[in-house]
Amino acid sequence: MTDEIKPALPETDAAPQIEMGRRSLGGLGLAAAAAATIGTAAVGTVATTRPARAQAAGTIKVGIMHSLSGTMAISETPLKEVMLMLIDQQNANGGLLGQKLEAVVVDPASNWPLFAEKAKQLLSVDKCAAVFGCWTSVSRKSVLPVFEQLNGILFYPVQYEGQECSRNIFYTGAAPNQQAIPAVDYLMDTMHVKRWVLAGTDYVYPRTTNKILEAYLKSKGVAASDIMINYTPFGYSDWQGIVSQIKSFGSSGAKTAVVSTINGDANVPFYKELGNQGIKATDIPVVAFSVGEQELAGIDTKPLVGHLAAWNYFESVDSPANTQFIADFKKFAKNDKRVTNDPMEAAYIGFNMWVKAVEKANTTDTDAVIAALPGITAGNLSGDYSAMMPNHHITKPVLIGEIQGNGQFNIVYETPGTVVAQPWSPYLPESKDLIGDWLPPMSCGNYDVVKGKCLGSKAS
Repeated sequence: MTDEIKPALPETDAAPQIEMGRRSLGGLGLAAAAAATIGTAAVGTVATTRPARAQAAGTIKVGIMHSLSGTMAISETPLKEVMLMLIDQQNANGGLLGQKLEAVVVDPASNWPLFAEKAKQLLSVDKCAAVFGCWTSVSRKSVLPVFEQLNGILFYPVQYEGQECSRNIFYTGAAPNQQAIPAVDYLMDTMHVKRWVLAGTDYVYPRTTNKILEAYLKSKGVAASDIMINYTPFGYSDWQGIVSQIKSFGSSGAKTAVVSTINGDANVPFYKELGNQGIKATDIPVVAFSVGEQELAGIDTKPLVGHLAAWNYFESVDSPANTQFIADFKKFAKNDKRVTNDPMEAAYIGFNMWVKAVEKANTTDTDAVIAALPGITAGNLSGDYSAMMPNHHITKPVLIGEIQGNGQFNIVYETPGTVVAQPWSPYLPESKDLIGDWLPPMSCGNYDVVKGKCLGSKAS
């Protein structure tokens, strides 16, 4: 079961007034618990030790680093668009610290080494105060050392595998306990699934997530023979043989499900082949972690009705905030047929948190903004609030939706409150004793609570 906290109450620049013991924080430590309980007064600010990034021509530059070409363009292009919309809205409301925001858009073109080059450009040449970008974990891993070495700020808006906690990255997508683990619990408890196909694209996120899920399933008594694991390259299209194997694996009589970490445009032929081979959700349900409204917009969803996705937001969420967000995006895109999805909401939350932190720090200086962010709350599109925790992850609700014939999701499950992220998995021996807490005095992303020491470099 996930650890849950009650939704934050009124939106303020203080942390939500909620009870968070060490366990509900996922082991974030006493400093984190104190800060979350008494508000951001405990977080404080640090003295500015480095000069604020240059702001050319009276503007504050904001980097947007998403693939606009290549295999990931289908997923990442909408994130560029929503960021441009948010920047336009902020400028219409007077900008930030009396200055206009200026978007600097780069296209890493689904080329992972190129992400690092573009990150260097945004920080060293363009002098961006913050960067919003990446989708795949391999792209995030590519830029992580750049942001740490150049002391930049990256907001990462996509669900990921955890096992990371950087001082310079703010993770507004889901950690495994905010998506993958609740999805498996749902399939176990509601659909009584006994056999598991873990199907993913061959890179960091699916491999690490499936390593966690395999350990979790075995901890629940699932035999190794009841777990099938498969990986395919980016852009894979020849799914006939693999889908036949899945169909055969599910023919034993025990309820079988597919947990999909297939990413990018490979999802289109995968789902088409499921339909071609007559695999219905009532036979072998698929729960996806990387398929949302944007990916479904390119295929006929009628054969897929009833298959599932686990996210922290769906366009079908019924709230005034979501209604306004959808209307704003369709107007900005000049297209009433455009859809919204989970990473777009994560970008929305991250941008609003960054704005509040800059206003709180009264500067775009990296160190001051990093210190100001833990404890900041911002409204999410479900109608409550998300909080930035000391481990640089946000609290999120978990939703599971069924695919509908119109390409939308019918929400069949939602946690009663928001869930605190656990970046370090308690199911893997190498990480079960680790926590992340970037608040003083710990100031560490991988603190070993058994050894009582930081295993990485502490914040300077």
